[in-house]
Amino acid sequence: MPREAATPRHTGPSMASFTLHGIPVSRGISIGRAHLLTPAALDVKHYLVPEEQVEAEVKRLQHAIAEVHRGLQALWTELPKDAPTELGAFIDVHALILSDPMISEAPLDIIRSRHYNAEWALVTQIDELSAQFDEIEDEYLRERKHDIQQVAERVLKVLMGTALAIAPVAADGEQALPSMIVVAHDISPADMLAFRDRSFAGFVTDVGGQNSHTAIVARSLDIPAAVGMSQASRLIEQDDWVIIDGDAGVVICNPSQLVLEQYRARQAAMTKARKRLLKLKKTPAVTKDGTAITLLANIELPDDCPAALDAGANGVGLFRSEFLFMGRGATVLKVPGEDEQFEQYRKAVVAMKGRPVTIRTLDVGADKPLDTTEHTALNPALGLRAIRYCLAEPQLFLTQLRAILRASSFGKVRILIPMLAHAFEIDQTLSMIEQAKLQLRDEGVKYDEAVEVGAMIEIPAAALALPMFVKRMDFLSIGTNDLIQYTLAIDRVDYEVAHLYNPLHPAVLMLIAQTIAVGQKAGLDVAVCGEMAGDVKLTRLLLGMGLREFSMHPAQLLAVKQEILNSDLAAITSRTRRILRSFEPNEIATAVEQLQSL
Repeated sequence: MPREAATPRHTGPSMASFTLHGIPVSRGISIGRAHLLTPAALDVKHYLVPEEQVEAEVKRLQHAIAEVHRGLQALWTELPKDAPTELGAFIDVHALILSDPMISEAPLDIIRSRHYNAEWALVTQIDELSAQFDEIEDEYLRERKHDIQQVAERVLKVLMGTALAIAPVAADGEQALPSMIVVAHDISPADMLAFRDRSFAGFVTDVGGQNSHTAIVARSLDIPAAVGMSQASRLIEQDDWVIIDGDAGVVICNPSQLVLEQYRARQAAMTKARKRLLKLKKTPAVTKDGTAITLLANIELPDDCPAALDAGANGVGLFRSEFLFMGRGATVLKVPGEDEQFEQYRKAVVAMKGRPVTIRTLDVGADKPLDTTEHTALNPALGLRAIRYCLAEPQLFLTQLRAILRASSFGKVRILIPMLAHAFEIDQTLSMIEQAKLQLRDEGVKYDEAVEVGAMIEIPAAALALPMFVKRMDFLSIGTNDLIQYTLAIDRVDYEVAHLYNPLHPAVLMLIAQTIAVGQKAGLDVAVCGEMAGDVKLTRLLLGMGLREFSMHPAQLLAVKQEILNSDLAAITSRTRRILRSFEPNEIATAVEQLQSL
């Protein structure tokens, strides 16, 4: 019999309503029944294996790993044609992680040396790897810990004989089942595929952040989600009614009838609004007073380009090239060769059909080395990372620059350099680019001689010393994520201090406004490519600061375009000047909210 789909029933104390707060990663509202996934790792038994049974235990783990490989291959084969490209890419990543010796071989050594049972050996190795990832400062790279844990989870379930329990699908003619809200400690993109033919309406996880793979998939599928809920999988019970407010990162369990009706009304209004947004795809982004605004897309891989074009992007404002170096091993990044990099850059440039593609050079660091050399930084965020790392590894940097330059012969390419703070870093970078050009010229290889080079402004020192940047660079791009974290000394994925991460802090606003003003006065294009660019609540504030170039995830582009079309620059600019003169948080927040009504 299908479960009731209409109204939650509150039948006792266990059905009491409560609210959880976490990290919003995908917009929208979902309402449905909770479907809990229990982590296999919680039920792992620990025992020692007798000497004569050690090799049998090794084979048991090997067979489990092989079965997971087959399962991932089956998922890849069965991917629907309209599935987001991210899903296929993440299945590949999990398959590569599974093949890494740190996963496929190290636990076998633990079984042989310590006589641990297979489950215990695997969890021991994963715990050691997870501890290493916890020391990584870079937000995206730190999130890769969860991918390793998700792969291990699949192996553990095979070892323990526990299949993924999935709610049934309503048969033809039966009453429709309520939408399913998946609640888990964590959930892998591959596991999300298991729900694709069911009423999967959203998910809630205890762990994760803005850049976890599950968050990226949620945004690509446009499914409401909230992560970093800490105790959600323990507090929410199977079949509880759940509301996900993806905009606020709020989860309401067993809501009252009044709250349920309010959220259903909001959900219906959002559905209508999204349908209206689709009509804006081909509408130019122009303010009420006729000022044209450039809307660009942030991408991770060339396969993201169709989504950018479909959203009406004017080009790519940020191609995160480090993604080409990711997923090539569980413990270290592997360097793709020049030809491999070139082909990926060329693919993106061709896919964008003449629109500009801004490629950011490698943005990793000593906390995640590109080789097996040991390097432990006391504070990776302040250490050898991004351009500092590239200048310290000139051959690696030169290889990437040559590949980017070669791709520039196929369309408009711009080179974006991350984490610059010193004049000598700029000069050395420009010298390396000239060296790459000279090599290609001597070899008779085509490239765009006039390729533009820009700087990411993401360190307060850079925002405060802009004259040395505008003198040397062709354009600027403000990386608000790092700029906020460095300005406020806040790691936004550290749950103990995440509440202090505030893009409306007066110091942050001053640095952004100053960068826009100085850059434009010098005749340079200035973009914002961080999370602030895709936040519709901040669109008018950035317009009032003078920003004319936004770069964001393709899924956010149409909503931002709608804000732009409804904006009156004259009214917004005068109000924004008052905001920038304020130092009181409440006054700033209220004034920014009032901008929405202009």
